[in-house]
Amino acid sequence: MFKDNLVQLRKLLQMTQEDVAEKLGVTRQSVAKWEAGETVPDLDKCKQLADVFGVSLDDLANYEPEENMGFAVPPKGKHLFGLVTVGDKGQIVIPAKARKLFDISPGDQLVVLGDEGQGIAVVKAESFLSLAGLVEKLKKTPKS
Repeated sequence: MFKDNLVQLRKLLQMTQEDVAEKLGVTRQSVAKWEAGETVPDLDKCKQLADVFGVSLDDLANYEPEENMGFAVPPKGKHLFGLVTVGDKGQIVIPAKARKLFDISPGDQLVVLGDEGQGIAVVKAESFLSLAGLVEKLKKTPKS
């Protein structure tokens, strides 16, 4: 898991083992041993690796591509929750992991936004309305 993610991310960013070693202040041989699964870096080095690759520490250590339709580790803050099916009346079920992460509970209202070039977004109504109110307030504030 960790070693596979390390190799995949390094190659995705077109970095050599030497590049990674230089950024972390270790030898190329250390990086090679991590990638081979012979050793594992200490927690501080793992955190540095996650930062170098722009991913979460949890995803660096635990991400399983097989459980995520074969996709590589996503950038920090980005998620792939899986596929959903649209029902006869247009309803979808939001995956449990997404509901937990975004604190979505039964009865919550959601706003569905659309952009023909980018797709559909679903946002909690309270967050969207709060942002909309802030934008409206800023529009009314006189410029100096």
